[in-house]
Amino acid sequence: MTTTVPTAGPTPVPAAGSAAVTTGPAPGAGSAAAAVPGGGLGGFDRLLEVVVGERAVAVRNVPATLTCFTDHFPRHPVLPGVLLLESMAALARTAAGPGTWRLAAVRGVRFKHFVGPGDQVHLTVEVIAHGPHRTECRATARAGGRVVATARVLALVSDETTREGTA
Repeated sequence: MTTTVPTAGPTPVPAAGSAAVTTGPAPGAGSAAAAVPGGGLGGFDRLLEVVVGERAVAVRNVPATLTCFTDHFPRHPVLPGVLLLESMAALARTAAGPGTWRLAAVRGVRFKHFVGPGDQVHLTVEVIAHGPHRTECRATARAGGRVVATARVLALVSDETTREGTA
C-alpha cells in the first residue's frame, strides 16, 4: 500500500521491499491526514516520510504562542516533555499503519535538552516489532542539530484488542 503526499521537491524512490513511502509537507493533505487517528496531524506539523511498519519522520514547530509557555516557565519557557512525548506517540501511530492504535506503554524515556519557543523538532520513529494487534517503536527527537529526547519503547495496541478484565 503506497500513500502519496504532495511534495515541493523530488519524491524518493521506495527501497525494494518497502511497504509504503510518504514524503513532503502534509498540512491539509488528505491521504497523510487520514493516516493519523482523528484525521488530523496529531502532535506534529509536517509528515516527511512514512514506510508503514518500518519508520516515520516528521517535523514539529514550537511557536512562542503556546499557552504552556506562560507557566512552564515564565522566565525560561520550556516545552513540557509530555507534549514532546505525545508528538512521538502520534508519529508512532502513523508508522504502525491503518487502524486505530492507542499508546499502551512507554519505556526508557530520556529528556536530554530543553526545547523552547521557536525551535523546530525533527521526530524519527523506527518500528522494532509489528503485528496486527501490537506494535513497538523506538523514537528520537532532535532540535538544533542535537538529540533532545529519546524513547526506547513506545508500545501501541490496536483498539480491537480486548482489554484485560473486559469481555
